[in-house]
Amino acid sequence: MTRVLAVADADSYLKWAAGLLDTLPASWPTEMAVVRTPIAPSESQIAAAVSGTRVAGTGEGTLPAVVSSRQLRKNAERFRPDVVLLACTGPVVDVLAAEILAGLRPRPVFVSGLPGISVPATEKAWLFRSGCDLFVVHSGREVAEFSAIGRELGGGGGVALARLPYLDLGAPAPQGARDRVIFATQAKVPRRREEREQVLLALAALAANRPDLDVVVKLRARDSERQTHNERHHYERLWTSMVAEGRVREDAVRFAAGPMHEHLTHAAGFVTVSSTAALEAIAQRVPLLVLSDFGVSAEMINLVFEGSGSLGTMEDLAKADFRMPTEAWCEANYFHDASASDWVDRVSGLVAAAQAGTLVPARSVLDGPEHATARRRARLRLEVPPKVLRYGYRAKRRMRRYLKAF
Repeated sequence: MTRVLAVADADSYLKWAAGLLDTLPASWPTEMAVVRTPIAPSESQIAAAVSGTRVAGTGEGTLPAVVSSRQLRKNAERFRPDVVLLACTGPVVDVLAAEILAGLRPRPVFVSGLPGISVPATEKAWLFRSGCDLFVVHSGREVAEFSAIGRELGGGGGVALARLPYLDLGAPAPQGARDRVIFATQAKVPRRREEREQVLLALAALAANRPDLDVVVKLRARDSERQTHNERHHYERLWTSMVAEGRVREDAVRFAAGPMHEHLTHAAGFVTVSSTAALEAIAQRVPLLVLSDFGVSAEMINLVFEGSGSLGTMEDLAKADFRMPTEAWCEANYFHDASASDWVDRVSGLVAAAQAGTLVPARSVLDGPEHATARRRARLRLEVPPKVLRYGYRAKRRMRRYLKAF
């Protein structure tokens, strides 16, 4: 029996971790916690993230609790996990493994990974997770790229393969006609306000051209909620401004939150600039468009879709010209046969080695005095209440503006 404690700090990582726990043997006891940081998800975001997983059905149906770093340590000491899955943003993974959860006895196997598309692989992602014994990614290409980075930079443990867990959640039976077009937002791209307004105008044009379709902007977070990455120009806020300016009709599109897999059961088409949700659409056989109007590059986080057959433009969107990716692309990217996934076997091997006393713990590349200041900053995000931290950030910005005036 292998006990697994999963820790998340943001909505996307929570969704990933909850799905990943579902791929473990049913006999393995699991616990899930959300560690308190400024980007911790709201209760509604937590409910959406764990929807359809066994996490949503544990503990008399209660949702995973948001806990302080101190309470997380106490929970770990009580639960005595064999494995700790650190499903968190990079700096939080680093400080949890190196400090807050360090010294647990018996020492658990630390596992981390990335919750979505990770092409191209980045050194930064590896560095922050180099204190973990196993790094989980989701395609053969990602395994090869991160393994090469690991050999170059050192530290860390092995790189393992798993299918993205929410690709195998399955979907509830469709209720009514598939008459919905889902636009999945991405917090980081496109960056400019004008580009985001162009997307909204294309969605409005689609609604005008196809009144039979229900055009929905699927939000990861409401304007008042936090998410993994800051969203400077929130689509719902932009739409409200565009309506006030008379540029669009208020009821042309609507905005909704909730689990993506439920929205897709009604979908006739799916569109995004860059979102892992595109893979969920493919898994549910929903035709899609990945918009290429702003470029296809690592910066736009859509490079992986080159050669897929699913790239298109806002003109295609206005015409509802959705399409399915090629089978060859699917096999090479995220839709490999489940038998190729080795992460559970790798975890079992590491646990056996730990219990036998032969496991050599991973060494973090970020250990050392040159990284101590950055690690202290990361720890502050975990130990200082978010409201207090935000007040501190504001005071710091005001002081900088004041000093610049002189």
